[in-house]
Amino acid sequence: MNREIPEIISSYEDYLTIIQEKASSTVYSYTIDIMLLMDYLRTKDKYQGLAIDETFIKLIELKDLYGFLSYVKNDRDNSSFARARKIAVIKSFFKYCETKLKILDNNPCRELEVPKQPLKQIHYLTLEESEALLKDIVGRNKRRDLAILTLFLNCGLRLSELCNIKLKDIKGDILVVRGKGDKDRTVYLNEKCIEVIESYTEERKNIKQSYLFISERKNQVSKRMVQYIVQKNISATGLDTTKYTTHKLRHTAATLLYKHSNVDIRTIQKILGHKNIGTTQVYTHVDDEDLRKAIKSNPLNK
Repeated sequence: MNREIPEIISSYEDYLTIIQEKASSTVYSYTIDIMLLMDYLRTKDKYQGLAIDETFIKLIELKDLYGFLSYVKNDRDNSSFARARKIAVIKSFFKYCETKLKILDNNPCRELEVPKQPLKQIHYLTLEESEALLKDIVGRNKRRDLAILTLFLNCGLRLSELCNIKLKDIKGDILVVRGKGDKDRTVYLNEKCIEVIESYTEERKNIKQSYLFISERKNQVSKRMVQYIVQKNISATGLDTTKYTTHKLRHTAATLLYKHSNVDIRTIQKILGHKNIGTTQVYTHVDDEDLRKAIKSNPLNK
C-alpha cells in the first residue's frame, strides 16, 4: 500500500501480526478494508479535516457504518460475501480499540448485523471426472504434473501449501505443510500419493533444489505455473476451465471424502486445516445422496 498508514491502524496491524499471528496477506487485506472505511468517512462533513486518531474513532456511529456498507454495495458493487468480510474486519478493529486500546466506551459494532448470505454453490469434480483428469496427463513434465494433481485431489491442499512443500517436509507417509497464518499442520499421504511423489523425486534426484516441485529452470514452481498446469489438464480432459480451478480441486478432495469414503466432517476439517467447523460444513450440502434416494422412494414415483 503506497500511502502512510495512521498510527492507530498501524498498531492494529502489529496486533494482528504479533498476537493473532495472521498471515501477511491477511493483515494487508484487513488494512485495505479499514482504510476504505476511513476514506469513506472522511468524505462526510462530520469527519472532514480530521486526522485518523483516537478522537476520529470515537466519533464513529452505527449509522456511519451502515452508510459505508450501503456505499460498498451500491457504488462498489460488493457482494453479500464481500460485505460480510468487511463487517468481520470492522468488528475486529473496533474490538481491538475497545478491549486493547480501551478508547471506546460504546462500541458501535455491537449492533452491526451481517447481511444474509445465500448458500454457496460448491463446484467439484465427480469421482469419474477426477479419475479421467489423473489418467492422461499432458505436457512435457508428466511425473511432476501427475504428482501435483494427485496431491490436490487426495489431500485437499491449498495452492500456496503445495508450492511451498520442501523435500524435508516429507517423511514416509507424513507431509508437513504450512497453512494459513503460517501454521504447520500434518497431512497423511496415502499409497497413491507416496507412489507419484517417489516417481517424481527419482526423476529429479540429481537436481539440488530444496523445494519439491520445481520448474524446468530448476526454481521453485510458481503459483501461476501450477494454475496453468491444472487448467491445461482440465481442458485436455474436456472439462470447463472457467468452472474448475486449483481451489476447486481442494473442494473435490473434501467432497469425495465425504460422499464416497464416509469420512466425518470433523476429520475433514482437520485434513483441510479449517479453523472453524462452519467452513467445512458446506460440504455436507453438496449432492446429498440420501435426499435423492428419499425422493425416489416416494410411492408416487411409480
